[in-house]
Amino acid sequence: MSGTLNKVMLIGHTGDEVKMHYFEGGGSIGRFPVATNETYTNRTTGEKVNNTEWHNIVVRNKAAEICEKYLKKGDKVYIEGRLKTRKWQDDKGQDRYSTEIQCTDFTFLSPKNEDNSGPVSGNNSGHQVASQTNEVTDAPGENDDLPF
Repeated sequence: MSGTLNKVMLIGHTGDEVKMHYFEGGGSIGRFPVATNETYTNRTTGEKVNNTEWHNIVVRNKAAEICEKYLKKGDKVYIEGRLKTRKWQDDKGQDRYSTEIQCTDFTFLSPKNEDNSGPVSGNNSGHQVASQTNEVTDAPGENDDLPF
């Protein structure tokens, strides 16, 4: 191990639909924003302060297609991944930088409505979608033999 760690864990709400881009070789990439909120009370004024931070999420291939199919604007989602900063040039030739979360795992936390379609996560059904393995696993009962 190199002694470094680049890991991000977020729970937030999607700010838009997943924007997909497909490549000739069959690969795909999906991008969407996630908002996280911080609430605290200002000690001086006693006023409640709300701060929202926006994060750019990037997900690839089959995981991107799953996100596109099931995630809608406003859905609550758990994202796990790593930070990646991209350098690019704008129309005027100026260097620009974008910091993104390269998603490695995710779980849908918003329960789906009456149609019960798609994977649902959280305490309701326990389904978790892991983008690294691209498989759906059932969480409840899988650790029944643990001694604690």
